[in-house]
Amino acid sequence: MAAPTPDDLLPACDPEPLFSNLNHATGILAAVSGGPDSIALMHLLARWGSEHRPALLVATVDHGLRPEAAEEAAFVAREAAALGLSHRTLAWTGDKPTTGLQDAAREARYRLLVQLAREAGASHLITAHTLDDQAETILMRLAKGSGLNGLKGMRRELSRDGITHARPLLDWPKARLVELCRRNGWGFVIDPSNADERFARVRWRRLMPLLAEEGLTAGRLALLAERVARAEEALEIKARQALEAAGPAAEEGEFSFRAACLTGEPFEISLRILEQALGRIGLESSRLQRLETCLGRLRAAISAGRGVRLTIGGALLHLDRVGRLRLRPEPPRSRGR
Repeated sequence: MAAPTPDDLLPACDPEPLFSNLNHATGILAAVSGGPDSIALMHLLARWGSEHRPALLVATVDHGLRPEAAEEAAFVAREAAALGLSHRTLAWTGDKPTTGLQDAAREARYRLLVQLAREAGASHLITAHTLDDQAETILMRLAKGSGLNGLKGMRRELSRDGITHARPLLDWPKARLVELCRRNGWGFVIDPSNADERFARVRWRRLMPLLAEEGLTAGRLALLAERVARAEEALEIKARQALEAAGPAAEEGEFSFRAACLTGEPFEISLRILEQALGRIGLESSRLQRLETCLGRLRAAISAGRGVRLTIGGALLHLDRVGRLRLRPEPPRSRGR
């Protein structure tokens, strides 16, 4: 019996269902680092039916942090060319921070990728985040004291400056992608930073097998994220309804509403009312603990029937004596005083 060819091994992971949500894309930019996850993603994309597939461009970001990175980018370029795909290498240049390096690298990576997507006319950026990545993210956020919003984990789709970032492999264990590469002879590289325990994600990754022995598997953590996401959606809807019933008004850069809803609703819903109100003046929510403290002070003042002035996350909050809460952006601070 003849040995199976690479294409014989693919039916179990048919690309069509994986990428069906991308049929409407005007163009796709695939981020491929050269690791097994992203190499598998690139090969699956290349085998996606050409009659449906939008224009596809592959990109590799060279963060300039390791001497091997340039050759890894060249390897991806060769692999992409062998599949008939165009490739670009993006370089993160300039000074690198001495602390928070991974966060800074991630921000730079997405900035470069989104910029290229826009230049190439691509509506979608896709990355090869896996089930394991999702589980690690949830554990890291849990350790930092994240609220429900953080415990939703990574979203399957989100907007990055108008570009849709999609993660079609988020249900796939990393081991399956590694096996797919090996069985099909798809070469890949190993990033040594993935074993560097200076980074929190690497330390959590080493703990995952021990947690799995106690039942806390990547799959169960991902299921937790899905359930949290459903709960968070319900709370957001209820908060939006409560805010709309509280006489909201917007004028001259100010947003106001009747503050009684902050004491008339459960704390978790009131927290989201305040968060949504901050969004109405163009400000992102502050850190959860600060938001909780601010809401606690507002609820105490409302219950006592007194006014209060607070600042949070670049916003000025004024609760007047008649019970209306007014929010406006904090003016720029004077310098040189």
